[in-house]
This record gives sequence, structure tokens and C-alpha cells, in this order.
Amino acid sequence: MHVNLSLSNSTILVTGAAGFIGGNLVKRILQEEPSAKVIGIDCVTDYYDVNIKYDRLREIADMGGNWTFKKIDIADKQAVDQLFEDHHPNVVVNLAAQAGVRSSINNPDAYIESNIIGFYNILEACRHHNIWHLIYASSSGVYGSNKKVPYSTDDKVDTPVSLYAATKKSNELMAHAYSKLYNIPCTGLRFFTVYGPAGRPDMAYFSFTDKLLSGQKIQIFNYGNCLRDFTYIDDIVEGVFRVMKGAPEKHIGDDGLPVPPYRLYNIGNSKPENLLDFVTILQEELVRANVLPADYDFEAHKELVPMQPGDVLATYADISALENDFGFRPHTPLRTGLRAFAEWYAQYAHK
Repeated sequence: MHVNLSLSNSTILVTGAAGFIGGNLVKRILQEEPSAKVIGIDCVTDYYDVNIKYDRLREIADMGGNWTFKKIDIADKQAVDQLFEDHHPNVVVNLAAQAGVRSSINNPDAYIESNIIGFYNILEACRHHNIWHLIYASSSGVYGSNKKVPYSTDDKVDTPVSLYAATKKSNELMAHAYSKLYNIPCTGLRFFTVYGPAGRPDMAYFSFTDKLLSGQKIQIFNYGNCLRDFTYIDDIVEGVFRVMKGAPEKHIGDDGLPVPPYRLYNIGNSKPENLLDFVTILQEELVRANVLPADYDFEAHKELVPMQPGDVLATYADISALENDFGFRPHTPLRTGLRAFAEWYAQYAHK
């Protein structure tokens, strides 16, 4: 069961506010909850093109509304504590994290710094400031080498295949401990392959487009025999926004201690797509949007290669819990989402 929260006149903190999901969520909050005060923080790392991040922040600023942005690294405990002291947020959405599976193999320090130390700092600040609800980003990566599909939040997730996935599983465990010890309502969201306009350039759909445009070959892993549950950004934001307003209910157990007000949800399209089909749709939409010419030789620019370390064969979300508790299931078809991306990219490429 959850408690319905009103976000009117509340103070909402969104970490990772210059990021893909964070930036789109902030815009949604400002649209839907004009009386809310929204604080956004981000350390704007150069993991990918910072111009895309600053574009997102400009779009938010152009909306007006009760919006404050601060350039803060969540790994800086003093800065996080001061922020909570100054603004006393009621609802915290922690989307700040070092993302990406392959990068966690090459640059593990950044993942421990942001995803473990940074998240610990957020939990500690929430502990001392009596917040209504903490929502944080986990990942479908926690399912690791699980064979059973679709992936359910009831499944054991003890076999991560990358450090990135291990940090996200750690976040879930840390949040559970804080929820139990300090009665903090916490909800973790396992996102499944989020895509859309102005997304992350390291994601396959975006990097494939960049490479095709510059005449490079794209590599399709496991010879195309991978399935991915692609989830459109608007569906992710809708899910997060609904969950923000439904905090897990507090209870005291028979032992006189809190029963942790803690929930986990998958947010995915629940419709896995074969990578080769995905590439075909992407190609068709790039031609339709005039990003690539109609006579582009795609076959000459495709290379089927083996699996990469850290990769998994399939991602597939069981979203029954999200649907039961919040009446929502992601629904945007892959072609619709890739069409929106291709149309955005046509403008982006000519900036």
C-alpha cells in the first residue's frame, strides 16, 4: 500500500537534473505542479557531450517556474548536507549516477564515487531531514545473468555481470537498510533501456546514428541475437511522476520497530525487441527524417560481432507491480519513439 502525496507547494529535489531522465522529469514537474519549488543539481561531467546537458538546462530555465539549479557533485558530502539544510526538500528523486556498462569496465572509480559514495550521502541527508519520499534510479542491469524472463522484482538478483550493475544492486540494499533503520519511505525504479530525443549519446540508437552519418561501421553484438526492452523517455517520466506521489506506507511491526516502507518497480516497455529489428527500424526512420539518404548502403556499414563483457542476452520487464499499484504501463511503440528521435536528430545534426 502507498500513501498519496500532494506535491502542491512542496519542495522537490532532483539530482542528475541535467541528465536525460532528470531533465525531462523536471520539465514535467514544472508543467504539472506550478506551485512546487524544484531544486535541480548536477555536476555536469563530460562522460558525454556537455552541450546536450546545457541544452536541457536551458530548456528548463526557459519554462520559468520555481526552479533553482546548482552545480553540485553528490559525492561531495558537505555540499549535499548544505543543500538539504538550505532547502529542506520534501521529495527527493535521485537520478544522479555514473551510467553505462562498458565505461564501468574502463573507469570503475567514477562508479564507486557517484553511485556508492554519492548515494550514501543522499541517504544520510534524507535521514536527517525527515523527507516524505525518496525515489532513486536502479537499473535492469541488476538482473545480470538471470535466465528467467520476464524479469520480476521478486527474482533473486545476485549475479551482476558489470560493476555498474553491482553498484545499482548496492543502492537497493543501502536504501532498504535506511528505510528499515530510519523509517524513510523509499522507492527504487529499475529502468529498462531508456531512449528518445536528446538522449544519451553513448546509447546504441544514438551512437549508431552518429557512426552511420560519418560513414563508420556499426557493431551489432552477439551477431544481433540480443533482445532489449526499449522504453521511451515519456513513459519513464510518466512512471516516475506517478511513483513520486505514492510513498510506501509506514508501519510498526510486532517487534516495535519499523517495517521498512520500501518498494521496487520495473519500468520497461515489456516488449523486448531483437537488435537486428531495432537497427532496421532505426535505419528506416533516419531515412524518413532525411538524416541519411534513401540509397544509403546499410549492409556495407553493419558488422555482426560477438558478445561484449558486461552485456546480457535479454532484458524484459515484468511491470505487473507498477500497473497494479499505479495503473500505468509504458506503451510507446519502438517505431514511434525512434521516429521522434530521428526527427530531433535531424535538427541536432545541423546545429
